[in-house]
Amino acid sequence: MYKYLSILNDLENIIQSGRYKEGERLPSIRALAEQYGCSKSTIIRTFDELEKKHIVYSSPQSGHYVVKRKHKNNGNPLILDFASSAPDPNIFPYLDFQHCINKAIDTYKNDLFIYGTSKGLPSLISVVQKQLANYQVFADTDSIFVTSGVQQALAILTTVPFPNGNETVLVEQPGYHLFIEYLETHNIPTLGIKRNSDGIDLLELERIFQTENIKFFYTMPRFHNPLGTSYSRIEKERIAKLAEKYDVFIVEDDYLADLEQDAKADPIYSYDVSAHVIYLKSYSKIIFPGLRIGIAIVPASIAGAFSTYKKILDIDSSMISQAALEIYIKNKMFERHKQKVRSSYSRRTVSLLNALEKHAKGHDDFFSYTSVKNPCIHTFIQLDKRISIQKLTHSLRKKSIIVEPAHHHYLSSFEKEPLLKLNVSNVKIDDIERGIQQILAEICR
Repeated sequence: MYKYLSILNDLENIIQSGRYKEGERLPSIRALAEQYGCSKSTIIRTFDELEKKHIVYSSPQSGHYVVKRKHKNNGNPLILDFASSAPDPNIFPYLDFQHCINKAIDTYKNDLFIYGTSKGLPSLISVVQKQLANYQVFADTDSIFVTSGVQQALAILTTVPFPNGNETVLVEQPGYHLFIEYLETHNIPTLGIKRNSDGIDLLELERIFQTENIKFFYTMPRFHNPLGTSYSRIEKERIAKLAEKYDVFIVEDDYLADLEQDAKADPIYSYDVSAHVIYLKSYSKIIFPGLRIGIAIVPASIAGAFSTYKKILDIDSSMISQAALEIYIKNKMFERHKQKVRSSYSRRTVSLLNALEKHAKGHDDFFSYTSVKNPCIHTFIQLDKRISIQKLTHSLRKKSIIVEPAHHHYLSSFEKEPLLKLNVSNVKIDDIERGIQQILAEICR
């Protein structure tokens, strides 16, 4: 791996953390070369890349300075987007991954430009197997499939026959809007179960498992979208036991596992003793969406059908992306980038929650906000039913603040709660409190 890439990521992370303020002079090239134990030319190259990314600028005979962030775009107010859940483009590992793509082509050559296997690149699967062990997910390579994102895995699982012979899919409400849209578009028999800041009613879950023909229960136990909440260890153990008792499969979407800071927070998969949990992991949310690489760990009872349907859909997922991801993980770039993203998002999460705690007091008549354990980059507030979400979002947009209700996270047949989503993955940390204050002030007008 190139030395300057490591230094570049480190300096970028330091600047984004606020250690150096806007307009502040950075250490000299000589000082940084001594600090990092490298040549001055390596630091010069690093500064060149930081300048290209508009993070620093150089002043002749003076040094390098942190760029002052503009609060106006072509004379228009800065847009604060609290609706988008996409990863922040400013922390995409462009240079690292470019290096990995080039290395992958040099290493695999023609193998990347022919058809692969429906399971995925074998060398990537071996690397992923070792990485997943860090998440308390221990799986044989035979059960690991590389998919074109988690959405493809969900589409396949919805289509293939399951050993329990059932057809109805159970989803949390609210839940992942694109999967809900897929289910309704394809007229899949679907039921919903309410989830809120306290989790789900496990007695109701057992009643549904017992009385309905549930094929699988799709759940986001960790950092739920859009609620931002996580299940407790007791809830995860109970869900795994209910799955075994009533022969219902669990599809566990652990799409933000890499943001977890509690080493004891294990997935439902780790409590599964009856091969009833299918574990899904995404690399798109931690690296960048265009990667389109997901991982599905599928029990042997379903693996054959899953492989057949996967092959019919696309033969294989992008071989270049798979090979580049393999190199990215093997060279410890993924782990370093994960720490960078986790640190950046953690600071924004703290700022979001502090702003809500500070400005939500005394406004119970208009909305309610419940602090969640193990907070995440996104959360929600529940509006009073007298407030028009449509008018609220329209008036905030006039102030260049984008927010969204959670109505499209519900099945069309399920009663919708008046929830306002708040996501700060694309809001700068310095703008979070100001944005939250304006949002809450508009609600209380």
